[in-house]
Amino acid sequence: MNIDTPRTRLRPLGPDDVEDLVHLDGDPEVMRYVSAGVPTSRAVIEEWVLPRAEAERVAHGTGMWSIVDPASSSFLGWVSLRTPRHSNRTELELSYRLRRAAWGRGLATEASRAVLAFAFGHLGTERVFAGTMAINVGSRRVMEKLGMSLAAIHVSDERFDE
Repeated sequence: MNIDTPRTRLRPLGPDDVEDLVHLDGDPEVMRYVSAGVPTSRAVIEEWVLPRAEAERVAHGTGMWSIVDPASSSFLGWVSLRTPRHSNRTELELSYRLRRAAWGRGLATEASRAVLAFAFGHLGTERVFAGTMAINVGSRRVMEKLGMSLAAIHVSDERFDE
């Protein structure tokens, strides 16, 4: 199911998105707070990311959507809703990732709002949560603009330099 927003089109992620995903996850700044800058391999994208997204879509109507600029058909990133493995509640986990060229324009917030409306309006979701590192100010700001509130802080020994 496609979802249109004022500035984007969200469409289910598919095999045609592999190159864009490899490029996105190959940017060390994009991956800075995800994997300390280490890129996601093409094999992982093809053999784990895409099948998992498709399984989510088929089983729950969720999954990953490519965020596309409708004017140019350019891939801007993705937004995701997935069922958490650790919960029996009617809840979903929100995540998003954008190309650096799309940062700071409110597109993560816009795309996330659209999938949240879908989750609450069509899927009967009771709760949506998201997570990020405390140092990831941009991602935290998206969550705040969505009306999310801090529920927990997890401390780790891992260090991500600013």
